[in-house]
Amino acid sequence: MPKRRKKKIVRIIHPSVGPLPLRLAGQFAGRLLVFSDASQKRHGGLAAVIFDDHDGEPQISTRTVPLTGSNELELQAALFALSEAGSRFPGRPLSLFSDNQDAATRLARAATLGLAQDPPLAALCAGLGIAATLAAASFRWVPGHGTCRGNILADLHAAQAAA
Repeated sequence: MPKRRKKKIVRIIHPSVGPLPLRLAGQFAGRLLVFSDASQKRHGGLAAVIFDDHDGEPQISTRTVPLTGSNELELQAALFALSEAGSRFPGRPLSLFSDNQDAATRLARAATLGLAQDPPLAALCAGLGIAATLAAASFRWVPGHGTCRGNILADLHAAQAAA
C-alpha cells in the first residue's frame, strides 16, 4: 500500500488595514514608517516601503544587487531603506521595520552605542551618507510572512526586484 502524502496546509494571511497591525500603530504615531526587505533569486533584490501618512499610499523603491549572504543582503536592504527615507524626508523622525532580526539588532546597537563599535557598518553608512539618519531612527523587528501590511509589501517588491 503506497504512503499517503500529507495535505499541504494553505495558510491565508489577512494583512493589516494600515501599515502596522492596530496593536502597534499607536506606538509609532507621528513617525515615518519604513519597511525593508531583501530577496535572493537570480539576483539580490532590495525593497524600501515608506509610509509618510499612516492612511496613505506607500512610496516604494527597489534595487537589484549582486547576490551575497542572506544577513548581508538584509542589512543592505535596511541601509537602502534608510537612505531612501533620508533623501525623501530629510530630518523627519522614522522607525525602520525589518523581518531580519540580525539587521534590526545591529542597526539598533549602532544607533545607541555609536558607529565606532561596528567599523564595517560605519564604512557602509559613510559611503551612503546616512549616519545622521541612522542616529535619529528607531529599529524594530517584525515577524516575516505575518500580518503586517508594510512587511508584506516590502517582501513582494524585493522578490520582484530579485527576479
